[in-house]
Amino acid sequence: MNLTEPLRMVLRTAAWSLVLLCAGLGVHLFTYSTSSENSDLDHQRHFNDNYKVFSLTLPNSLEFCGQPVPMERLDVRERLDRELLVNTYWQSNTVLLHKRAHRWFPLVSDILSKAGVPDDMKYIALVESGFTNVVSPAGAAGPWQFMKATATAYGLEVNDEVDERYHMEKSTEAAARYLKRSYDQYGDWALAAASYNLGPEGVARQLERQGNEGYFNLQLPEETSRYVFRILAMKEIIRDPQRYGFHLRERDLYAPYRTRSITVSGPVPDLAAFAREQGTDYRTLKLLNPWLRSTKLSNTQRRSYTLLLPAEDFDAVVSNDE
Repeated sequence: MNLTEPLRMVLRTAAWSLVLLCAGLGVHLFTYSTSSENSDLDHQRHFNDNYKVFSLTLPNSLEFCGQPVPMERLDVRERLDRELLVNTYWQSNTVLLHKRAHRWFPLVSDILSKAGVPDDMKYIALVESGFTNVVSPAGAAGPWQFMKATATAYGLEVNDEVDERYHMEKSTEAAARYLKRSYDQYGDWALAAASYNLGPEGVARQLERQGNEGYFNLQLPEETSRYVFRILAMKEIIRDPQRYGFHLRERDLYAPYRTRSITVSGPVPDLAAFAREQGTDYRTLKLLNPWLRSTKLSNTQRRSYTLLLPAEDFDAVVSNDE
């Protein structure tokens, strides 16, 4: 390409102007240096001086559902250490779990308490789904990760338009019934929690095969072997976050949704239109009612459904000045 001399001068002037501007603003175009101060040894020392990763100090004692965890056992300490390290150093995920737990734990705790299930079981939903509406590769869905057959067996409605596995209140009630039945079978809450992962029959087979009792005494599949320790780790970090390096202010946590409710006993042919009629939008309607799985609610059996709608102060936030 041939450039005229005037054009070359213009481009040259523009280039030098950009360089001078960057220099004036303190912009570093290059971050490396050829000086001897940045030798490999100096670079390694700088890294060692400024980047720190610490091992964790395990709690001396720990309880699960009111029963002591056998912290005197070597393998128990190491299994707990693994899950505490995973969750401490996966910082973004653990912060999000803490934020979401603040939104949903009050509702979940209340339901579990009424059902006679220990409060520690609320951490199952946290480690299963992070309180998101995920679907597992096997097809488990919702905050408590119910398979369809199990969900219907415990009284949840599951079809193309309504899937109560995504209904926080109803799925928690179903999970409480499941856990209570498992406890009645085993007489041990840790085994009841393990059965939530492995299934009641799977736990029963291991108990019979090994001739042993108690979760901490059993050789279990890897995922189930880690399961209660994942719960314990999240309980420990959320109970005492600063011990593990997490600093969250009250206003950083996600508050429970501010809602009002409406009951519908007939069909809703267009949920988007229904949302507008109620003074909201389709996105918010689905956010508050994720169990609505279609664009309509046929409701041919004329059931009564309670839908949540945003309250007047739904979008209110705490001021940073407060």
